Amino acid sequence: MDEPDHVAVYVDPVCPFAWLALRWLREVARQRPLALDVRRMSLAVLNGEDPVAPERGEDSAWRPVRVGARLVAARGDDAWATFVAAFGTRFHDEGLRGRDRVLREVCEELADADLDAAGLYAAADVTDLDDDVRARHDEGMAPVGLDVGTPTLHVTTARGPVAFFGPVLEAVPRGQAALDAFDGAILLAGTPGFTELKRTRSGEIDFS
Repeated sequence: MDEPDHVAVYVDPVCPFAWLALRWLREVARQRPLALDVRRMSLAVLNGEDPVAPERGEDSAWRPVRVGARLVAARGDDAWATFVAAFGTRFHDEGLRGRDRVLREVCEELADADLDAAGLYAAADVTDLDDDVRARHDEGMAPVGLDVGTPTLHVTTARGPVAFFGPVLEAVPRGQAALDAFDGAILLAGTPGFTELKRTRSGEIDFS
């Protein structure tokens, strides 16, 4: 058997399209060998949100990534996927609102003896890991440019590496459709000279 493709997907937990892309990639990984690595990206950094005096208060996009960064600092890079799953299930799949309530519940779920819920939640409003958030964000954006968003995929295959923004999905492809979308996206993104394929969204987002 060939070595599995490796996919690093750069995700901000509040982005619905990043969440759908991650769920799609997990559907692909369920059907074929695929090494999936969930990495950090920040809409707060992308959109230039003020980290010291965020205009959106408890809904600031800085707060979830800071909590996730604190978890990663304590437990290692794999903790980001755990955090994104806990946040995304509540915020996207279950429709729980607002972001602060979701964060509090996630902190309660992921706390342990070494990192209690209060300490983890407090990281939402502390700036000491902001430079690390920016560095991880820049790592994801470097191969694709600064005029895109999340999700961003870095894919390593037998044909070589390819990186691209997207795909932006309104629902999770299942079964063969998930595999076709994966293969097609990589094939197109790996085409020399290719830069963009886009159309206007016409439906509602479906998290089912």
